[in-house]
Amino acid sequence: MYLDPTNRLAAIVCATALLALAGCASSQKAPATADVAVSKAAVDNAVSAGASDLAPEEITAARAKMLRASQALAAKDYPLARDLATQAQADAKLAQSKANSAKATAPSNVLREDLRVLRDEVDRVKQ
Repeated sequence: MYLDPTNRLAAIVCATALLALAGCASSQKAPATADVAVSKAAVDNAVSAGASDLAPEEITAARAKMLRASQALAAKDYPLARDLATQAQADAKLAQSKANSAKATAPSNVLREDLRVLRDEVDRVKQ
């Protein structure tokens, strides 16, 4: 099949544009996939730290954003997937920090309560 020079030029321009678009999509896929994987690991770490019990709102938000990031990745919306993955990672880190903080302050709270009980007992004996 013979194309006149104008059609040939148009075909070359279209082919070049398609290749450029394919290159852009694949160049965005790898970072988006990596961001989603890192965020999934952050959510898993937060859950392991006890965030499900100690920071339920934050871990729920992280999981929801993680799910949406995975869906965006499947839909090949790489910029949205990266954005949601970054947000999920931030939420997961907050959840993990809150869980770690709650676990660290628990012994202090127990000790404080024991001291209060002892003071109450000393006050009662003095009367």
